Amino acid sequence: MTWTDSVWGEPDDDEDLDDFDESQIRVRPNPKANRPRTKRRPAHADAEIGRVLGVDRGRYAVLLGEDTDAERTITASRARELRRTPIVTGDEARVVGDLSGDGGTLGRIVGIEPRTSLLRRSADDTDQVERVIVANADQMLIVVAAADPEPRERLVDRYLVAALDAGITPLLVVTKTDLADPSEFLAHFAGLDLRVFTSARNPDEPDDAAAGMPIAEIGAALIGHSTVFVGHSGVGKSTLVNALVPGAGRATGHVNEVTGRGRHTSSSTVSLRYTSAEGAGWVIDTPGVRSFGLGHVDPANILAAFTELAEIAENCPRGCTHLADAEDCALNEAAAAGELGEAGLARLESLQRLLATFADKR
Repeated sequence: MTWTDSVWGEPDDDEDLDDFDESQIRVRPNPKANRPRTKRRPAHADAEIGRVLGVDRGRYAVLLGEDTDAERTITASRARELRRTPIVTGDEARVVGDLSGDGGTLGRIVGIEPRTSLLRRSADDTDQVERVIVANADQMLIVVAAADPEPRERLVDRYLVAALDAGITPLLVVTKTDLADPSEFLAHFAGLDLRVFTSARNPDEPDDAAAGMPIAEIGAALIGHSTVFVGHSGVGKSTLVNALVPGAGRATGHVNEVTGRGRHTSSSTVSLRYTSAEGAGWVIDTPGVRSFGLGHVDPANILAAFTELAEIAENCPRGCTHLADAEDCALNEAAAAGELGEAGLARLESLQRLLATFADKR
């Protein structure tokens, strides 16, 4: 019997199987001399959970031991298995590695805890690729100026749509009311459950960019919440953040006298702790934007935010747009029958305006 007969061939009937030996089996060597790949990942049972405070060129600032004696901020990288998972400010991340926070050390983010909310935007209304901005925020503070630059109602509408879609409570701050009366602008939002703060500079007050801002009132609204600040460039958003969080050092800019537009100053999203004698909260400052795409939004989430109108809309025909020109719409029929009242009509108008913001994408 030859070697090839014993390995690859079938033994003859008269061959003794006891003659076979393991040394006769040729095993193909591993040319790379490495372990075979596996999809099994370590459980990382020893991982700590921390808050992502900011992102800078692929490195994440993560707060560990929040509100304890062991509180410290570490720098972490992203694990390879998370390369397709967006990690954003506000995320609750599971980290391993060197978690001492000492200079030159680096931890590793190996997982993200389930999110309670996710604020997103797209490049434009036709772009289905979403950009995740902030995770786990429960409030959105929209900052606009009464003038210089002029307030943009449609941009605020888009912020409101994104907030309602994400299940985030919106708030509104109007700055520079000493330059223009914001009453006409605010009338646009009369039908919404929207808390509004206004600021104006008193000529007798010091020449301070934050002078006249209702810092105490806004600060009280931040306690116990994670609030994302959004707004057009040049409206005073970073100035407000610096007033609420001394030492934040967020860059501020000015409005171009020719174009009437603000210059982008804040270039990254960062989470800052707000503290006062009454309590604490989190301020999440975002870069100023001039557009806010809604290509990712589900219109049904907007209707759900108007609870009493959503109940009436249950009687609408399937596929109803709920717009003012929609036929057989239960909302329009209730309005025509005088069943909504003055406040209800204002809320219906607000709902239809927000739905019309992206009606062309249906």
